[in-house]
Amino acid sequence: MPPTSGLGPAAQDAESPQAVPPGTDDAHARSAARVPGQAGRADRNADTTPRPHLTELRLSAYAGHRATVLRLGPVTLLTGPSGGGKSTALAACAALAALGNGAPLAEAFPDPRAAVPENARPDPQRRRGFRIGCVSDGPAGPVRLDLAVQAEPELRVVGERLSGDGVVYLETALRDPARRTVQAAWHTAGNAAVTRAPLPDDLLGTTLLPLRVAGRTKEQRRVLAAAEQTVLALRSLFPCAADPTAMRPPAPGGDGLLRRDCANLAEVLHRAARECRTRYGLLEASVREGCAGAVDGLATELLPGGGIAARLLRPEGPGTPLSRLGDGELRYLAMALVLFTGPGVLDVDPASEVPGALQTLTVLADDFDLHLDERQAALLLDLAARMAARGHIRLLGALSRPPAPPGGSPGMIPGVRLVEVGAAVRGTPER
Repeated sequence: MPPTSGLGPAAQDAESPQAVPPGTDDAHARSAARVPGQAGRADRNADTTPRPHLTELRLSAYAGHRATVLRLGPVTLLTGPSGGGKSTALAACAALAALGNGAPLAEAFPDPRAAVPENARPDPQRRRGFRIGCVSDGPAGPVRLDLAVQAEPELRVVGERLSGDGVVYLETALRDPARRTVQAAWHTAGNAAVTRAPLPDDLLGTTLLPLRVAGRTKEQRRVLAAAEQTVLALRSLFPCAADPTAMRPPAPGGDGLLRRDCANLAEVLHRAARECRTRYGLLEASVREGCAGAVDGLATELLPGGGIAARLLRPEGPGTPLSRLGDGELRYLAMALVLFTGPGVLDVDPASEVPGALQTLTVLADDFDLHLDERQAALLLDLAARMAARGHIRLLGALSRPPAPPGGSPGMIPGVRLVEVGAAVRGTPER
């Protein structure tokens, strides 16, 4: 028998597997059908290859969340009152992404005590912690990851479970608090039903399975497929927090990968103009719709000192440099670039052994509508829905007010799933 997980009975009771069935969305058919005028185009261009992606974020006991299950579609927006936990949910997703990239707990959770539920009582050993998890879908089918973390008195993993299709692929538990390891058991079948070994208590055990499982038997290959799908789904997350102040100065030359604060926006525009004129032309068309005044296109130039500057081209005059654009216009331009380009020009670390055609990118965007007017927000959401219908891009964001298309009612953006979170609502109701 595998060791008992450190997740505890409370997590099992709070998260009944019947609560929300994972893997129920169809990123291509549903989104394409809901985007006016785009269904035919999406059907022609959509790739039906199953790409690893997250379908659920599970916050069993995390900060202000208790037994929260957020179902994620191709484009999902968290709505609700201030203080209801929208930003907390996105921060939890970003922390899972860091763990999937091999970061230690201290890097993924720089302030772990803030993740502990406020009313959590310490046990006799003065220990407190939190529980977090997700569900991924892809070639291996729905795979669920649950993680229990001790935040006090010291940060460490106390339990992890990777499961799917009625099989527990990996289970770990903290056996000896004096040792900096957890006891792990993973499913292998054959002569031995499980294989046991110690794993570090500051890393996600799922990321270590490909180094431990040989893959000789069918059961071992199932374990590897589940672990690799989960890791790839987590590594495809890109937290984007476009900072208008950082985007205004000229960008220094670099590798051409867009950073999370979009400070090197001009550099990435310069690269995109040279490498992909088709997408760059689509970006220019989007900018003409979302920016004030008449816009002919975008232009970049190399400065004498080695920096790169960008500007909007106008029918008359030299154009408007990024330094003179409003905060909303800069955020609109940055988000449009992210949605059009995908992982090829973003500062993400996808698995190098997986072909780009089999990868997807999930953009995490807290305060999605910050500085944007209703028209700009609606244009970006329509763009996100169209890109998601192609299967390469997904979006998980949070906004302060329900979106509305031009001339429509709030909450009626085609292809966008709204999930309400708040003091009394923890992610289950949907519109």
